[in-house]
Amino acid sequence: MNISQSSAGLGTVLPLTSFENTLLFLFSIILATAIIFINVSVFVSIVMNRSLRSENRFMYMLSTCLSDFCSGVSYYYVGVMDVRDYYDSPTRTFYIVHTFLGLSYMAILAAQADRYHAVSAPFKYSQRMTRNRTLLVILAYWLYAFLIVAVNNLVPMGVAKSLTGFGAFVVNIFTVIIMIVLNVRLFFIAKFQLEREPPSEERDNKRASVYLIIIVAVCFLITWLPLFLYVIICNFTGSICYLFRNEGTDPLRILARLNAVITPLLYIRGCTALRSTIMIQVWRIARYKRKG
Repeated sequence: MNISQSSAGLGTVLPLTSFENTLLFLFSIILATAIIFINVSVFVSIVMNRSLRSENRFMYMLSTCLSDFCSGVSYYYVGVMDVRDYYDSPTRTFYIVHTFLGLSYMAILAAQADRYHAVSAPFKYSQRMTRNRTLLVILAYWLYAFLIVAVNNLVPMGVAKSLTGFGAFVVNIFTVIIMIVLNVRLFFIAKFQLEREPPSEERDNKRASVYLIIIVAVCFLITWLPLFLYVIICNFTGSICYLFRNEGTDPLRILARLNAVITPLLYIRGCTALRSTIMIQVWRIARYKRKG
């Protein structure tokens, strides 16, 4: 596939000269809009509900929703416009758009580790992971992500490509291993501990919380694993990866961005308090204001 670049600093809209391009254009618009709408709904619901804000796991949800919202907004550019978001492209975003995608899976990985810690050592977890420490963890990986962006934009292009390639190779391998191992161990630890507790509402809430994060992690691996393996193979073999016209025509990155819709939908489906807040307070208020 030929890669079209704009000589100006901004991209142009994909030429709708074929039925295929028109479908891709509409799909990209719908996907970006869905990502923004769903993540804003979850974000506002958590902010409005004090009981949700009191739990650490919802802080990671806020982080995920914020990064996915930014990813959805940026997809109007990299997915809809005729641009190539790469180092030597005049229409690049200086690695910022890819960082929003990276922040999303860093948030899910951190949430996975948080739930594992909470289930495997509940007493130590309550003492160690206070609200402020949880917020510091979230702030730390946001600062780290944009520090990498700064480094990539300050060093020469050849060095930036080498750093990004090696970093992506190592991070992707560790992410896959950690996600799989933690999920398997979390499932068996939770099953063993919950079976020992008498039936109660608290036990049901714990079970729902653990199962939700496991399902989120599994869906994350399903949507991200093809891209992870693709990057690992390209870096391991030293070959040049196939370049698509833009991110809206790259099936692997489309699949990864679908996770930005799936994750908040799983949060809504798996958490009764969150679902009630969205349906009663957020969507109903929005519908009332629109009618007014």
